[in-house]
Amino acid sequence: MLSPYMSPIERVWFYSLRTLCGLILLFLILPVLVIIPLSFNSGSFLVYPLQGFSLHWYQDFFASAEWMRSLKNSMIVAPAATVLAMIFGTLAAIGLTRGDFPGKPLVMALVISPMVVPVVIIGVASYLTFAPLGFGNSYISLIVVHAVLGVPFVIITVSATLQGFNQNLVRAAASLGASPLTTFRRVTLPLIAPGVISGALFAFATSFDEVVVTLFLAGPEQATLPRQMFSGIRENLSPTIAAAATLLIAFSVILLLTLEWLRGRSEKLRTAQV
Repeated sequence: MLSPYMSPIERVWFYSLRTLCGLILLFLILPVLVIIPLSFNSGSFLVYPLQGFSLHWYQDFFASAEWMRSLKNSMIVAPAATVLAMIFGTLAAIGLTRGDFPGKPLVMALVISPMVVPVVIIGVASYLTFAPLGFGNSYISLIVVHAVLGVPFVIITVSATLQGFNQNLVRAAASLGASPLTTFRRVTLPLIAPGVISGALFAFATSFDEVVVTLFLAGPEQATLPRQMFSGIRENLSPTIAAAATLLIAFSVILLLTLEWLRGRSEKLRTAQV
């Protein structure tokens, strides 16, 4: 914050640092913003200057059987993987936060390893695991592996929420005769819900955007939206891809706004507990 007591040199540093940060942010976000006007271009090529305004490529997206099939597959795989990641990630976070057992750091490192292991390695390992079992080109393999990729995000967000959790509330519920399941359902879960939902949104975004694992495990009938975009870039570069990318950007913005709202709600709940 700019203070009236700053010296001229401090003011120069103040404005210089903020200008530099603004330029860096612009550099990072510019490639994303560039694609949006191209999706409204009336021309058939992804080039500037734009030839005119048109919604033709959005109409082509929603009228294409291939694009609609890939969108349907993404809406099947991502929600299912999110539910699995949310369930297992929440249970793992509670166990790792409250439990005290030998090898706990090793278990924690293992469950969050999908965040740091290169995705191509996970894709190859998943293919070698599921292909001999006959699940190489199936929704089952995609959902399971996407859930594995999403579990670390749920564990991290729920664990962070549990760090500020007031255990006296659990003890009070137990002293009133509530069973562990009832205590979890009526006391713990409502209070950690912002962390659970935040992790679920990250897991959903991870699954919805995943393309490398899908290349290994999905057949033509299970192709998701990112894989369809990848195939389109390789085979037929059409502005329809720009329309699909713009829709994904809008979807990502909605997710980020939702996460920010949940963060604010989590802060209010933590303050209320104190």
